[in-house]
Amino acid sequence: MKHKNTISYLLIILGGSIAIYANANEKQNTILLVLGIFALMFGLYRISSTLNSKPPKNDYKVIDEEE
Repeated sequence: MKHKNTISYLLIILGGSIAIYANANEKQNTILLVLGIFALMFGLYRISSTLNSKPPKNDYKVIDEEE
């Protein structure tokens, strides 16, 4: 699991830097720009698929205290 996140972060960094490099030149390299954006979005997708949107069920327990 640790290596999966590391690969995802590397894809995000690599894709972002390639996209910025391809867009920074006077003559934009469209293929490099598309590949950079693809790597960036794929890395973001891999990270977001591992995140949970709900907290653990223990947080939902409500303690009723009768007085």
